[in-house]
Amino acid sequence: MERLDPKELILKGNMYRAITVVSLPIMINNFIQTLYNLADAIWVSKLGSVQFAATSFVWPILFLFISLGIGVSIAGTSILSQLMGASEHDEANAYASQIMVISTIFSICFALLGYILSPYIIKLMGGTGDLAIYSIIYLKISFLGFPFVFLFFNFNSIMTAQGNTLAPTILSAISAIINVVLDPIFIFTLDMGVAGAAIATVVSQALLVFAGIYLLKKHSPMIQPSFKDFKFNKDKLKKIVEVGFPASIGQSGAALGFVVLNSFIASYGTATLAAFAMVNRITSLIMQPPMGIGAGLTSIVGQNIGASQFDRVHEAFKKSVIVTLSISFVGVILMLWRDRETIDLFMRSKDDMEVIEQGVTYLRYISITMPLMGLFSIFQGLFQGSGHTKYSMTMAIGRLWGIRIPMILLFKHFTNLGPTGIWISMSSSNFLICVYGYIIYKMDKWQNRVINVEQ
Repeated sequence: MERLDPKELILKGNMYRAITVVSLPIMINNFIQTLYNLADAIWVSKLGSVQFAATSFVWPILFLFISLGIGVSIAGTSILSQLMGASEHDEANAYASQIMVISTIFSICFALLGYILSPYIIKLMGGTGDLAIYSIIYLKISFLGFPFVFLFFNFNSIMTAQGNTLAPTILSAISAIINVVLDPIFIFTLDMGVAGAAIATVVSQALLVFAGIYLLKKHSPMIQPSFKDFKFNKDKLKKIVEVGFPASIGQSGAALGFVVLNSFIASYGTATLAAFAMVNRITSLIMQPPMGIGAGLTSIVGQNIGASQFDRVHEAFKKSVIVTLSISFVGVILMLWRDRETIDLFMRSKDDMEVIEQGVTYLRYISITMPLMGLFSIFQGLFQGSGHTKYSMTMAIGRLWGIRIPMILLFKHFTNLGPTGIWISMSSSNFLICVYGYIIYKMDKWQNRVINVEQ
């Protein structure tokens, strides 16, 4: 089989092959990132359900602050991939430099701000007792890793825009192995508990970034950021904000929605919160392939729009949908077939039977709409790759604030469904937001260019 370089494959090669080559490393990368969380979850759950619930309780807050970095990263992938498709390499280098400097500045500011405000944030979220104590510890240490997280986003964005998704995957694999090794050492051997889980993650993130910077200098063929005589460029900053701001708002709005959602769930008790956290970690494993395809689609769409090949953009979208639905349906069958065994695998303590029972119920509800969760990722990849992040923003925020949270409130105050109302709301919101995404896709406004390129 003829071996094409990533750009040639994306612009001229077989589309199924392009989707596979670009998306497969991202799937593996996403799976590896999930292992970070699962490693923490498995080890921390041995400390107790409260400690485990704390690590999940603080995640939306971390994601809220990280959302700006993700927004800049999405802007970077979109802009850089379109410039790659148009062979505007010098312009891509200039944009990459601007993006990395912006990310570094904001990440340091957020790390310091988050560290100081952690106790007040947990109190505002309604955390009390042991849940609050463990949440504050985990949150403060996690904030210190922000500069490393943001810089890896940049590295990932630059490589993905070129169609090279393998390098970030290799680094993530090495980092995950380090994290898995360090977790039990810091948590149990050094008797640091929840703090040990956070420290292990930050150390592995730091090593990941140092390796990424080295690869960026040595193995990034088309994009080479340069900081010699660096100056901020007003026009480029404006374009980055134009594309990145809606993405950041979408991510932060979704994260804030999950903060509110967690507060509602916590009001039903620690068992419900732990069940919610456990099932989400399990379903995240099954959703890695669709999420990887959606992320890979960003680069494929961006490069083909840059090359004015809109027929291939539509082809990429449709074939991504086919692959995603096929994988998702297999996941549904597997999860419904062995639902209780799956939950038992991650929560074995007999003292947590209530967590297990609620977890099985939630797993059954959410499994039914897993194909729709996959479609959500594909729509996100399409709109982000085209640079029209306002549509991906609307989907991310609308799913939570427009549908899920209002439904939960209605079920909570006007029915006797209890936690089941949460599970129904989660599933229904996935369906309704995909209907919205399809309507936007058929309108074709997302095909308008967001960046001028020479043809």
